[in-house]
Amino acid sequence: MKNRFNLKRQVISINIKNVFIIFLSVIMIGFLVSSCQDTTYTPKPRGYFRIDFPHKTYKKYDSACPFTFEYPVYANVEVDDERNGEPCWLNVQFPKFNGTLHLSYKELKNNLQRYTEDSRTLTNKHIVKASAIDETPIKTPNGVYGIKYDIEGNTASSVQFYVTDSVHHFLRGALYFNVQPQVDSLAPVIRFVEDDIDHIISTLNWK
Repeated sequence: MKNRFNLKRQVISINIKNVFIIFLSVIMIGFLVSSCQDTTYTPKPRGYFRIDFPHKTYKKYDSACPFTFEYPVYANVEVDDERNGEPCWLNVQFPKFNGTLHLSYKELKNNLQRYTEDSRTLTNKHIVKASAIDETPIKTPNGVYGIKYDIEGNTASSVQFYVTDSVHHFLRGALYFNVQPQVDSLAPVIRFVEDDIDHIISTLNWK
């Protein structure tokens, strides 16, 4: 009787050990499986570098050139001193944004079509890297007509335009930034400066 009792105790003890071993094995297997799974990362939302944009205030540009316009006070208008520059070729500098709006003036002599085609050709040079080029007609109460080109994508120039009175005057503009083209990071600056370009166009007057 005593031997049978001891045998029963041994069987119970063995069963408890087996249950404990199985329990530890399940925990270890679960830990190993979870550690081998790929870690899933939540992508961070796209952001832009912080820029403190200045308040938009404008002043008038008036010189010996046959046109006037208003430009922002945080920009500088300089005469283009490049070797191939012509009279009334101007650079509207945006020092805070490291950008320049190049303005090229031509007097018309029954050659409007030539200059409009040249402008279109120069714009289309960016089509290789552009995702799209949108054309917007320009017409102001000041007798200014033309087309503005919004060039989307990682291109050297993001905004270009030409304006004319169709008889005497022709003015072409092209915006460039002296940085590596990255449309995602430049997008806020492009939008800000494009508003200034629209203001220049809307206040343009021929003499």
